[in-house]
Amino acid sequence: MDKEQPAIDVSKKYVRLIERRPDGFVEFEFAIGEPDLCAEMLLPADAYEAFCEANKVIQLEPRDESDESDESESSDWNWNLHQATHQRFR
Repeated sequence: MDKEQPAIDVSKKYVRLIERRPDGFVEFEFAIGEPDLCAEMLLPADAYEAFCEANKVIQLEPRDESDESDESESSDWNWNLHQATHQRFR
């Protein structure tokens, strides 16, 4: 067990915009050190801009929804909160 794990650079913070909603809120993903391990967040637009500035975030490209829809059919675990809020359940 002497394998050295790559260090995560916690000084790097990432934001991926999901949606600017008509009600003035911004949905986005926020990650520290590793862009693929993120938390989905929702803030008013002004607070979102201040949050990004205060954290000196790296802006990531939006996810390609068509790629995710193909994968989501094959896995029950491949979803995000944004998708769940727009999904109609029976």
